[in-house]
Amino acid sequence: MKNDMHDWKKAYAPAAQQEFEEHQGPVLFYNETVIDHFTNPRNVGEMADADGYALIGDPSCGDQMKLWIKVEQGILVDIKFKSFGCPGAIATSSMATVLAKGKSISEAKKLTDDDVIRALGGIPENKAHCSLMGVGALHAAIRDYEQRHANVSPESDSEHAP
Repeated sequence: MKNDMHDWKKAYAPAAQQEFEEHQGPVLFYNETVIDHFTNPRNVGEMADADGYALIGDPSCGDQMKLWIKVEQGILVDIKFKSFGCPGAIATSSMATVLAKGKSISEAKKLTDDDVIRALGGIPENKAHCSLMGVGALHAAIRDYEQRHANVSPESDSEHAP
């Protein structure tokens, strides 16, 4: 009988490796996509005129991320980040920004850690906690944006426009 307790692990392995994982064990290495996002991270930098900002992580354990967003007419038109941590943290942060850029605020709020891991084609199981930074920072920056713009009437917010 299959142990349903381990179904979540499938999100951490690419579809082509799921059968291998079930029979041989978890993903133990960084794949080419993860290595590419670690060595060539996308959307790195800072943003002086950001509409939303987040700082998350714990520098005492080595993982910390700053993330800035620029929003126009309810769309994330630009996103920048600086991440301090392991290759998994940097790669997942990079992919989170790629997935979020160009999305509406409501679409970006629906992004999950599993979305990032799937887009990367899987990450080693022992690095799964690293994926929390990118999406966590994105959601925190969106909350900051929403708090800054809480006085904007729904009629003037294009995301709510017909």
